[in-house]
Amino acid sequence: MCFSAGASFAGGTLLSAVGIATAKKMKNPSLKLFAAIPGLFAIQQFSEGILWLTLKSGGYDRLQSAATYTFLLFALIIWPTLIPLAVLKMEELKSRRKLLKALLGTGILVSAYYTFCLVTFNVEPQIRDSHIQYVNNFPEKFSLPAFGLYVIATIVPLFISSIRKMYLFGVLVFISCLITGVFYKEYLTSVWCFFAALISVVIYYIVSLYPEEKESCQLKTQL
Repeated sequence: MCFSAGASFAGGTLLSAVGIATAKKMKNPSLKLFAAIPGLFAIQQFSEGILWLTLKSGGYDRLQSAATYTFLLFALIIWPTLIPLAVLKMEELKSRRKLLKALLGTGILVSAYYTFCLVTFNVEPQIRDSHIQYVNNFPEKFSLPAFGLYVIATIVPLFISSIRKMYLFGVLVFISCLITGVFYKEYLTSVWCFFAALISVVIYYIVSLYPEEKESCQLKTQL
């Protein structure tokens, strides 16, 4: 997390518990990816906790590099593809599935771009003003378009979904993105992922409602 190692580990522990509880609530195979999100966020937060420790202590270059790229693997590559794919797998309405497939394509494109960047360019994590900043030399002319497509791929599917209360998850993630962009622009990758991780507890609620929601969607499809 963006404030301390202790906070990162605490967030990771909380999300692990939420992930286990969500998995127990899951009664449909189509929920697997979506229900896995809190647990995956937990891994991401644990990796940043380790990064905090290595940055402060020094002398653990390999561990620091592994923690850095584990965090960025989730932040830049996994989420843009996994989120639209997870929502797509839950969706029953054909008209919305078409839109979600287009957003999945956008997410795959974003993931491919950031994969290229992580392989090609340097990333150096630094502690600045009680936050971790991932300093990099990614192509600056593509930074804004790439981020715009990232936001579209990760947030818009949550509003397109016909699943009840999914919009609530979308609203919270969007607000967290807005707040992070305004107040923590230099630490966007770290801070927004932390907010999104905590917000992912809403997934437990959505998964709990899904059985009856699926029946409702099937009725709409028949009509």
